[in-house]
Amino acid sequence: MTKFESFLKRVYEATGMSTQTDLATALGINRSAITQARRKDSVPAKWVLELYKSFGLNPKWLETGRGHTFANISGGNDSPFVSIPKVRARLSAGGGSFETGSEIKGYYSFQKDWLGMKGNSNKMVLMDIFGNSMEPELKDGDTVLIDESQKDVLAGAVYAVGVDDTIMVKRIEKHPNKLVLLSDNNTYSPIYLQGDEGQSARIIGKVVWVCREFR
Repeated sequence: MTKFESFLKRVYEATGMSTQTDLATALGINRSAITQARRKDSVPAKWVLELYKSFGLNPKWLETGRGHTFANISGGNDSPFVSIPKVRARLSAGGGSFETGSEIKGYYSFQKDWLGMKGNSNKMVLMDIFGNSMEPELKDGDTVLIDESQKDVLAGAVYAVGVDDTIMVKRIEKHPNKLVLLSDNNTYSPIYLQGDEGQSARIIGKVVWVCREFR
């Protein structure tokens, strides 16, 4: 059995899916993308990440068949910890471009009860920040925890937001027919997204926690 066929078999068994159409719907992709992956005998990293976030499936198990089926099982279903993926992509806090890609760099364990108070742990991801537009609240090199289930805009809250090919971390205010992206660093001017620009902006998720490594 090929690598891709083994992956597909594990997904079907763990989720109850039975067709490639089911998988395409779950991943939000065209069925032809699955056909291409099967032909190349490869599994895109972003699929593994999406299945982790949507179903809690252990990425290592998805890719190799080794380990627990579900990522939040470290000592059984009663484990007090949940593993959250950190992706290689970074959030722009400035004028730079967004480093794209959903390759997983590693996993970080959090207490399940604590995450439950913050939001939906199955929809959370960790990302690094580069740039200084959100200083002093968020600094270059900080790591933030983003809950992708929280997309409703609360005035003054901090979000990861996609605009064209850039994903930034900003405070957001929602005005009639307009979004305003605000920086904490007052040397950066507000970004006004009106009309089609505002409609095309993508709220990735709300920043619910930040950690900082002292240098």
